[in-house]
Amino acid sequence: MESTTAKKSPKFGPQSLLLHAILVCGALIMTMPFIWMLLSSLKDISQIFLIPPKWIPHPFVWTNYKNSWNFLPFSRAYFNSFYINVIVVAAQLITCSMAAYAFAKVRFPLREPIFVMFLATMMVPEQVTIIPLYLMMKWFGWNDTHLPLIVPSSLINAFGVFLLRQFIKSIPNELEEAAIVDGANRWTIYSRIILPLIKPALSALGIFTFLGMWNSFFKPLIFLNSIDKFTVPMMLNQFRGQYTTDWALLMAASSIAIVPVLIVYIIGQRYIIEGVTLTGIKG
Repeated sequence: MESTTAKKSPKFGPQSLLLHAILVCGALIMTMPFIWMLLSSLKDISQIFLIPPKWIPHPFVWTNYKNSWNFLPFSRAYFNSFYINVIVVAAQLITCSMAAYAFAKVRFPLREPIFVMFLATMMVPEQVTIIPLYLMMKWFGWNDTHLPLIVPSSLINAFGVFLLRQFIKSIPNELEEAAIVDGANRWTIYSRIILPLIKPALSALGIFTFLGMWNSFFKPLIFLNSIDKFTVPMMLNQFRGQYTTDWALLMAASSIAIVPVLIVYIIGQRYIIEGVTLTGIKG
């Protein structure tokens, strides 16, 4: 007699096959521009605009990557983006986790109205606040430096506070109460209890912040003027000339630019899913 606990093989009916076919088609459509960019980075300029288009380069022009790297100070832009991202990610993980702990576990007057007002800042477009921010940075003497990209982004991130607050609220209050009975203060509770328990949410926030800062173009366009201070998106824009654009080098440079993003996402996609999912366990 066969065991009733034996695992049943998955059933693939017509509905399941149709659903998988739709998902595969959707995935192909979304990855097609990415594949086209990679293949175009290995073509010369004459092959990119052929009609009908040729997907496979002939011949493969591997020198496009070397030429795009040496055409502009791309290595400097890579370094600028990398160190800006590291500072902002580290600072946001600290500031957002501290604010989230206060909003989730510390009782103080008008806590909920203040949190609602804090979340309301997410509804204000960045373009609305850029003029007062620019005037403030000019008054500080920070224009054409990396400080306007680092300092404001490091101090506040309403989405990050909301994400971590929802995660911290799912932590049982009994853990905090037991620590208080043992003589722990707020800082000890935050550093030794809260932070270790919210690692998935911190990882997700760090990845979101890295992706957003790495691809940011608007603020660097406003605050940076010197080419040696450009970030990667700004440097990519330099491949576009006033009258012509070397699309082969631009595609090669774009392919190089997405490498850190792909690495970060591939490594951290599990933390993104886990962090975002667990934030909804408890309102």
